[in-house]
Amino acid sequence: MPTRSPAVVDVVHTVTGAVKRPSKRRAGARNPSAVTKGSAQMCDVASSKPTVQPCDARDRALDVPTGRCCAKLESMPLHAHRADDAPLSIRPQFAEAAETHAVARNRLARRGMPPEVAYQVIHDELLLDGSSRLNLATFVTTWMEDSAARLLAECADKNMIDKDEYPQTAELERRCVGMLAELWHAPAHGEATGCSTTGSSEAAMLAGLALKWRWRSRQLAGAPSHSPNLVMGANVQVCWEKFCRYFDVEPRIVPVGPDATHLTATQARDACDEHTIGVVAVLGSTYDGSYEPVAEICATLDDLAASGGPDVPVHVDGASGGFVAPFCDPDLEWDFRLARVVSINASGHKYGLVYPGVGWVVWREPAALPQDLVFDVSYLGGHMPTFALNFSRPGAQVVAQYFNFLRLGHEGYREVHEASRETAQWLADHMERHGPFTMVSRAEGIPVFAFEVDAGEPWNAYELSDTLRARGWLVPAYTLPPALEDRTVLRVVARNGFSRDMAQLFARHVHDCVVDLRERAHGRAARARPSFHH
Repeated sequence: MPTRSPAVVDVVHTVTGAVKRPSKRRAGARNPSAVTKGSAQMCDVASSKPTVQPCDARDRALDVPTGRCCAKLESMPLHAHRADDAPLSIRPQFAEAAETHAVARNRLARRGMPPEVAYQVIHDELLLDGSSRLNLATFVTTWMEDSAARLLAECADKNMIDKDEYPQTAELERRCVGMLAELWHAPAHGEATGCSTTGSSEAAMLAGLALKWRWRSRQLAGAPSHSPNLVMGANVQVCWEKFCRYFDVEPRIVPVGPDATHLTATQARDACDEHTIGVVAVLGSTYDGSYEPVAEICATLDDLAASGGPDVPVHVDGASGGFVAPFCDPDLEWDFRLARVVSINASGHKYGLVYPGVGWVVWREPAALPQDLVFDVSYLGGHMPTFALNFSRPGAQVVAQYFNFLRLGHEGYREVHEASRETAQWLADHMERHGPFTMVSRAEGIPVFAFEVDAGEPWNAYELSDTLRARGWLVPAYTLPPALEDRTVLRVVARNGFSRDMAQLFARHVHDCVVDLRERAHGRAARARPSFHH
């Protein structure tokens, strides 16, 4: 790292002794063109013109698997300006203070209004949002303790990039990186390196850049010039395809199925060549919550390198599983215990139990992060090594992550996640025994399960999703990735705050929705319900 004043703490921390629901038209299908290499079929996305597929804005907000070639951001859709400007009305109680009965909706008003009036206008409109606690589509944390909320409010004005002004916030970030390095079994003799990010998507892109730069250094050493590629299963989160498109890497996408819903070791090996910058192994698929066999993938790549083939590193996308497996599956080898794993990303605002947005990326040793990627920035009187895709960002979520580490400890995280997993497994079993459903997964990885509607029912998964929405529940329905796109599933994400009581209530509502859908399909009116009485 570049030299700096002792008072300045690195953005990139080194730890010493580190311990969519798609539309019913099946929106977002992959590019159908494919090339064959070995026994793996790979979508040749890089060689064809990108196609913007129709994506529902709801799906991006719900973290639902979408079309893999979609050019829109999955978490921040682009907005078009609207020429219409129907005014926002102001309630009579507040109109006198605001000196107006309405305010422009899409234009900046000439005059302002008192803060309480502005608050009430916005507060009333936000009542139309759904209840986040009933959103079983999102992986994002929707509940934190009041103590954490107070810390978040107290740190709302802190800029994470300004380490000189907020050195103690930077110190808390450094501690979090150290805790994660130990949790993920970074070599005790090395110096694991890492940083916080705005989320796991940015963390994944930073890890991808490090893989590309390491590959490029090998090219400069004399290997023939060629386009780099990144091997991944068709079930990866769309951030990896965004990385490939934005940073000129061929996404070597391996279709999954028919025997597995995720990448297998043999498929990963057969897709690699001397221009592969790395293999992405997913610990907690967004499609069904399953873990990919990271240890098997690494062992197969070890054999490939030992036989004279390319020496391909592995990055683990632990966006969800990185905060679950260490506590609930401690004997599962998926992290830095495997020498081929060079980096891991995780989302603090998913099963790290922090409100959005914070992510983390850790490299097993400094050599895994090329120094060409690290900028030494002079800012507000200090010098900082920094590796990020943005600059200013809030520090509050980093503080909240440290709060959770102190508040819960290892046993606390284990208890929270095991409770969520047990609730998900109970619900999956109950729905399969008492409803027309077949489980695709059973929350054996992260606390997530996916299920199909049994053949012969006169309604489909999308109709059940819509009917549950009318009762306040958000449950996505979507097709599985290639080559399983003929199967439509629904997915339930159990998070901290989704209790067994809520799961039982959800199960009753699913049963009622099934009865109503059957009644309608047979031309009968929905069941009569008691009328309202004063």
